[in-house]
Amino acid sequence: MINVGVLGATGAVGQRFVQLLADHPWFTLTTLTASGRSAGRRYGDVVDWRLDAPFPDAVGDLIVAPTDPKSLRDCDLVFSALPAEVAGEIETDCAREGLGVCTNASSHRMEADIPLVVPEVNPDHLGLIDLQHDRGSDGFIVTNPNCSTIIFTMGLAPLRKFGFSDLRVATMQAISGAGFAGVPAMAIYDNVIPYIGGEEEKMESETLKIMGSFDGSTVTPAPFRVSASCHRVPVIDGHTMAVWADVEASPDEVREAFRSWRPPIADLPTQPDQAIKLFDEPNRPQPRLDRMRGGGMTVSVGRIRPGLRFIAMGHNTIRGAAGASVLNAELIAQKNYL
Repeated sequence: MINVGVLGATGAVGQRFVQLLADHPWFTLTTLTASGRSAGRRYGDVVDWRLDAPFPDAVGDLIVAPTDPKSLRDCDLVFSALPAEVAGEIETDCAREGLGVCTNASSHRMEADIPLVVPEVNPDHLGLIDLQHDRGSDGFIVTNPNCSTIIFTMGLAPLRKFGFSDLRVATMQAISGAGFAGVPAMAIYDNVIPYIGGEEEKMESETLKIMGSFDGSTVTPAPFRVSASCHRVPVIDGHTMAVWADVEASPDEVREAFRSWRPPIADLPTQPDQAIKLFDEPNRPQPRLDRMRGGGMTVSVGRIRPGLRFIAMGHNTIRGAAGASVLNAELIAQKNYL
């Protein structure tokens, strides 16, 4: 078994990490960290558990540690749910101490020698770990993308064979993407908020790195354009997006591409049986009905129309955050980087 910890274990994404790791077949959750006001107390006493899943009693007695590499000496790998403004330095310190870091934070995503990975899309980019070791780091950092970017690139993966040069996407993003205290109730009830700070820029840049080519030392960004418009809607979990792509293929050819596509990874515990679920009926996917497919790890697509236009939807805090990072870690373990 591989000993793991969670940095920032009391927040929305931190709780998802705890939920997914508490009974994991490969990882033993030994360490949870949080801010100074929680350190030294039982996790069960300090966490305000708000997920739509039972609290994992097995971790209730773990004593919360300070968010410091010294607290993680018993770990081989850590998962970071830290906010971006503090994650960068702490994650770098952890890697210097020889730890593997799988992070949901944005701090390191666009650095040249740090992989930005969606395992079903670009597993070969994990080769950048070797470059981190070559520059003297005993550990490493691997990032997963923004929650919307993950769902977007999963929906694009089966279409790569057709080629495209222009992509446009309009998102309808759940309120949980902003964290527990992120959107005031009076701002989102009966409303759509047409701006999410930094989100559009992340989708437009991260997609090009993820879908770029890796030659063993450098990732060359994908040679297409992405234009994103991101919006917050009164849905609890599940990001939905409308995608336009200049794909020269008929809707029937695209449907067959989605049906026949198989991811280039296998035998990972968090990997769903069906990475992409295709709907033929015109009113699906829907967040309330479809976000928990594959334990929240399946991306659903539908409404494929000439143009090419389609809808993609996925669970933002599982597929788009903690679950994505856990899947990255499983692939890292499978490839013997630990």
